[in-house]
Amino acid sequence: MSHDDINPHEPVAPEAEPVDEVGTEELTEDPGAGDGAPEEAAAGLDIEPVAAVMAQALDAVEQAPDTSGLRPVGEATYGPPIDAETVQGPDNRVQITATGSYPWRVHCSLLITANDGSQWIGTGWFNGPSSIITAGHCVFIHAPGTQRHGWVRSIEVMPGRNGASLPYGRFLVPRAQLRSVHGWTTGPDHEFDYGALLLTEPKGNATGWLGFANWSDATLNAKSLNLSGYPGDKPSGTQWYHWSGVAALSARKVYYTLDTAGGQSGSGVYVFHEGGRYAVAIHAYGGSGSNSGTRINKPVFDNLKLWKG
Repeated sequence: MSHDDINPHEPVAPEAEPVDEVGTEELTEDPGAGDGAPEEAAAGLDIEPVAAVMAQALDAVEQAPDTSGLRPVGEATYGPPIDAETVQGPDNRVQITATGSYPWRVHCSLLITANDGSQWIGTGWFNGPSSIITAGHCVFIHAPGTQRHGWVRSIEVMPGRNGASLPYGRFLVPRAQLRSVHGWTTGPDHEFDYGALLLTEPKGNATGWLGFANWSDATLNAKSLNLSGYPGDKPSGTQWYHWSGVAALSARKVYYTLDTAGGQSGSGVYVFHEGGRYAVAIHAYGGSGSNSGTRINKPVFDNLKLWKG
């Protein structure tokens, strides 16, 4: 089979081109808030009420490993330019300290151990009880001719991390439980840069998760975009939030002026809809005029449903 015959959205695992549909107005069931503190009512919201949710933090159950000094995982594939700081204008990011509450606890700090033993940082988010979505370059590194190339060795997940504090502990996801798609693993194609971590236990029942949606250009253009994650230019392991409108759309990408930095690759770009929060893209890239993520179009939506189980 030639490379041209491979479906770039076909899921692939470590062991082991249809037309991209946009605008079929699909969405998953209402996202879950998880156990513990009740979900904050989101009806009528367009961006997060950050002043209110920063009031209290959950006591830590475990201390975080030292990730200070580690580089963003995008550099393992692309070198420093991919994850250069990409703040669009003034830095308006807001630090989240109440990371033990929903929705902040669905966002995960990732400590990634590559095939050569080197360690890197990234971000992921729960899309269901037993699955975490992230960028493809967080699970599969392109470095041909080196030991680093290929599926990463493991990823340590820290939901709702707040610096050294881990309100939901940490757990290790080995290589065999990682997933991506042919469009990413056969070459570093930014239009197919997404992946997943499949869990053996429903960790998301405690944290909750984001929904996800495949929506038309018209629907997305009318929405405000939200993103929270773990940028490497801020104090180690701290979570930062920002919001913006849509800058541009293509069949496979969403462009925005959300402020991001290296380390936030894999963050969920989400919107409010009828009281719930739904991801519409997976953040992966910076740029001089806008940042961008892999759009949740029909094939991506289908794979996120498959991985969710």
